[in-house]
Amino acid sequence: MKFVVRPLHIISVGGYIVETEFPYRNLIVVNPTEEPIKIDIPVFSEDWIEKHRNLGLEIITLKDEENFLSNFRKAKIKLEKLKEEIN
Repeated sequence: MKFVVRPLHIISVGGYIVETEFPYRNLIVVNPTEEPIKIDIPVFSEDWIEKHRNLGLEIITLKDEENFLSNFRKAKIKLEKLKEEIN
């Protein structure tokens, strides 16, 4: 299945991780480009991360002990600055 990440947008795909041995509990996906990018869901392996980084996406990995909300906010602020620079 595919999901489209809109240009200059950020999403979380933690609900789409289906592999029990996956080392991360959540992934934040940032599209810093001005083009929509399709991603594969669900997430089955660590190869998914590198494959989607090669598409131009920023992938932030989160382990159990890391705070999702603070990392999401940091990524959102960075993305907002990028939007301002573009406009």
